Amino acid sequence: MMRSLWTAASGMKAQQTAMDNLSNNLANINTTGYKKERLEFQSLLYQTIQKKTTDNEGNPKPIGAQVGLGVKVAAISTEFEQGELTHTEGDFDFAIQGNGFFMIQMPDGSTAYTRNGHFTMAVNGTGYQLSTAEGYAVLDSEGNPITFDGTTDVTKLSFDNYGRIMLRGADNNPHLTGVTIGAAQFNNPAGLNKIGDSYFQATAASGDARIEGQDTALSRSVIKNKYLEASSVQAVDEMVDMIVTQRAYEMNSKAITASDEMLQQANNLRS
Repeated sequence: MMRSLWTAASGMKAQQTAMDNLSNNLANINTTGYKKERLEFQSLLYQTIQKKTTDNEGNPKPIGAQVGLGVKVAAISTEFEQGELTHTEGDFDFAIQGNGFFMIQMPDGSTAYTRNGHFTMAVNGTGYQLSTAEGYAVLDSEGNPITFDGTTDVTKLSFDNYGRIMLRGADNNPHLTGVTIGAAQFNNPAGLNKIGDSYFQATAASGDARIEGQDTALSRSVIKNKYLEASSVQAVDEMVDMIVTQRAYEMNSKAITASDEMLQQANNLRS
């Protein structure tokens, strides 16, 4: 019976983590570019009660006797499903259709990756720089910050579906500037490390970033200007999962109560 107490307790702990994860998903239901996260459970060790079992005639049975010792959270994986694109009036809002990530230069010089394309054109010294809401530089396909000198009329900038930047000239026609908004893909995006603020960092598990336009084996993403990608969280699915999680937590707590009552009965036995 003590075994059942600890087994049920592990179930309550795992379901509590599941509820924490569901809460985080619901909290980010309106976060631009947010990707739903899902828990993966794994059984704990098994205790062998009998290695060999026999019937009443002494013949060996084909199976032994093992009892499980509970459950644990094996991983919290991110589901990189395409979110719905919503139209905005932002001249420097972008949404990615495909597997790509925008490349962002962090303050320490490292590169982070995000699906949040809510950018602004910030004043940078004597010119302009395409930046995130936090002021981090957006990188081009060569890994350099996207900047323009002070003489550039940024209101005349336009973008095609591959992130190539064009500038409307004196003839009122757009001309390519030779700069492309960078997009990267990963062999295993689920292995990316979350660092907060909707940013990811590459790890050994995710593999190195593969730059679209340079890696010919990649299918290029579509980059839509004046659109943002909505969160992939579906409120109805999360609410259903929340009910299931709550019931699982309740059943494990009842198992603890039942085990406690059985121990109480055993302690009350008299010779």
